[in-house]
Amino acid sequence: MTALATHPTSTPRPRPAFFTPGVLVVLAVAIVGTASLLYRFAFGLGAATNLNDAYPWGIWISLDVACGVALAAGGFTTSFVVHILHRESLHALMRPALLTAMIGYTFVALGVMTDLGRFWAMWHVMLPGMWQPNSVLFEVAICVMCYLTVLYIEFLPIAVERFRGRVRLPGVLARLDGAVEAALGVMDRTMNRVITVFVVLGIMLSCMHQSSLGTLMVIAQDRLDALWQTPLLPLLFLLSAFCVGFPMVIFESIVASRSFGLPPERQALSRLAAYIPGMLIIYLGVRVFDLLTRGMLGHLVDGSLASIVYLTEVGLGFVAPLIILLSARRRRSIRWLFVASSLVILGVVMNRTDVFLIAYTPALTEIAVTAGFVAIIVLLYRLVVLNFPVIEALGDPGEPRESTPERAAAGRPARRRRGSRIRARGRRGRSEAVACSG
Repeated sequence: MTALATHPTSTPRPRPAFFTPGVLVVLAVAIVGTASLLYRFAFGLGAATNLNDAYPWGIWISLDVACGVALAAGGFTTSFVVHILHRESLHALMRPALLTAMIGYTFVALGVMTDLGRFWAMWHVMLPGMWQPNSVLFEVAICVMCYLTVLYIEFLPIAVERFRGRVRLPGVLARLDGAVEAALGVMDRTMNRVITVFVVLGIMLSCMHQSSLGTLMVIAQDRLDALWQTPLLPLLFLLSAFCVGFPMVIFESIVASRSFGLPPERQALSRLAAYIPGMLIIYLGVRVFDLLTRGMLGHLVDGSLASIVYLTEVGLGFVAPLIILLSARRRRSIRWLFVASSLVILGVVMNRTDVFLIAYTPALTEIAVTAGFVAIIVLLYRLVVLNFPVIEALGDPGEPRESTPERAAAGRPARRRRGSRIRARGRRGRSEAVACSG
């Protein structure tokens, strides 16, 4: 009765339906992508792609892996701000960012497996006897694998919160309800004590493989245009991940609030956006410094296709959002936040694509698989959000969706009692004011 009286008039918001017209379109893309993926696994890379011995580097590496890793950076950047810097006002953004990173990195791993000729041997990377510590790609693979494990561990408290106190196993399994509840309690207490360790470990692993993706292209040497080929690529890749982490969280939050019919987290998003201009300034400063020290300013303005692409990437993806977000008034606008975040995401995607995708024409099957991955990520995100306590405004998925007559009846007396107490305090206040004035 006490819990009911606390919120006597509240009616739980009906949870959005999973299927909508837009979701059906995404589902159709996911089905086509899945069919293309199965075709690739069944008939090999040669039948499903334009890959060959001369061009073994396709969009599954440049988009699914390089861009996917960058766009999932919101997980470790938001974890750093919330858990390490203790910005609790941004906590509402933490769980959606963690979920996005977890699903994103899962499909990064799947993208790597899809691109391998002998995909069934991918598990060999876990065998110490087959390690090659001189390989940059080996370091990327180990870090991504370890970080993905850390992400699932970080998500574990959310899963425990969803099921703790609600274990109702069917049939004869009901005898295990108490044991399962006890196990969930132990997991909850344990994770609360050690979660910071995994947060720090996740930040460290993310920094390692984000920069190593840049190292992977340093060894490409003259296969990369001189505007992008620099020994500073590892640093630039790491800084670009920092730059896109918060914009990706903002973009995802705005899209999710629109999709679920919720008010956007305006204040939290505005506070998060305040960190972005500083990171963009540092990133642009390093790029300008790199061009100056390598004597590339002449190539930058020679009118070649590479220079035009470079200027478009930097101007549209980094300078324009910097100008937008330097204004505190625009940072309070959901529309400007969405535009600026979209531009940063576009800039980082262009950068990774420019660096990784060289003289290559993808097959339709490759495009279908990539589009299918994106569609499945969207569907999984929606499924998890509707069934786990990820977005605060959606409430607890374990609670009833509608108010029952008993809850309403229990709430009315409490409401009257609360109203009576407020009126009584008002009368006492007026009486004391009169007495003091007298």
